[in-house]
Amino acid sequence: MSDLQSSPSTAGKASDEAPVVATAGANATSASASTGRSLLPESTLLRHLLALVVFAVLAVVVLEVTTPYQNSQLATLTYYAIAAGGLTVLTGMNGQISLGHGALMAAGAYTTALFLDADEPLPLVVILLASILVAIIIGALVGVAAARLHGPYLAGATLALAVGLPGLAIYFHDIFGGEQGMRVRAPQAPESFDSFIQLVSGSAASSTKWLAYVGTICLLLTYFFLANLVRSRIGRTWRAVRDQEVAAELAGINLGAWRVLAFVVSAAAAGLAGAVLALVVRLAAPSGFTLVLSLSLLTAIVLGGLGSLTGALIGSALLVFLPPFARDMGASFGLDQTEAAQVAPFVYGVVLVVVMIFVPAGLVGTIRLRWMTRKAKRAMAQAHADGASSRG
Repeated sequence: MSDLQSSPSTAGKASDEAPVVATAGANATSASASTGRSLLPESTLLRHLLALVVFAVLAVVVLEVTTPYQNSQLATLTYYAIAAGGLTVLTGMNGQISLGHGALMAAGAYTTALFLDADEPLPLVVILLASILVAIIIGALVGVAAARLHGPYLAGATLALAVGLPGLAIYFHDIFGGEQGMRVRAPQAPESFDSFIQLVSGSAASSTKWLAYVGTICLLLTYFFLANLVRSRIGRTWRAVRDQEVAAELAGINLGAWRVLAFVVSAAAAGLAGAVLALVVRLAAPSGFTLVLSLSLLTAIVLGGLGSLTGALIGSALLVFLPPFARDMGASFGLDQTEAAQVAPFVYGVVLVVVMIFVPAGLVGTIRLRWMTRKAKRAMAQAHADGASSRG
């Protein structure tokens, strides 16, 4: 592990000098872009803590003003966004393409289902940590095996994981329930949560709202951890490995070790996402972890913007809310349920094509790139004006 502790300052410099166009805007730090005084704390950790508190308050407000159905949709959003955030670290920050994150989510889901199936289940926090640990172990094994693979070869290796790992549930059907999967007994909300909801909204807490809160807490903590990680020396080294592989290796960085670390962090997020999925859906079955799930996660981070956690959240929101909106729109035009259901993937495909044509860096990445370009032009114009005035 000594290689992981080597100074990445040279690698970070190489990353800044030759950024990838698709992710340069998404990876630009607010601190480096800011030239004026700010009321926010200078420390990145304190800024992220402040953002965590703000988003936690907003999440409580949103969950309390929405309907039970919308609470269910928001709970679905949480596990998609957690997994997409981890995949952003792996693909957007480190440049490794993975098609196997659905399998890692399956590992977390089945671990949660097995622990909750006990006569006296462990505390929920312990079960979630166990799900993360199992996914980390699998992710480390896959990461070591795939550390020397690139591009389509890595995608093929992770594709085999996505196809093969859920199939183990069918082979060991006595343990994992086979094709039917395992029913998940969602834990009851503690009395403190009921008291909190009674204080905030004046009404009793439902199981749907409880699970939505669990998913939201997991999402906020995951993004807080990942945001600090990608802004640290570790994140700069990942970007250096992605952008300037040869320069990073010449700087003394062990490429394989850093790729494995990225895979492990991403797998941890996928394991937690799978655990939340099992709680929300209340089922862990092979049909829920097909290749479509892995491709959907990859689509989400591409739509939002590679390398951006905000983009991962936006892409996940499109993944969750766009299909129902398209179905409702189809029904409003007089289509029956079957025809309206067929409209959803069509609309999603059209949105994907439009984004790839007009905003190839993703929604967040393109906005940041244009903002940085405009700011650079203003800075150059100001420099020319200052130079002209000094000569005059």
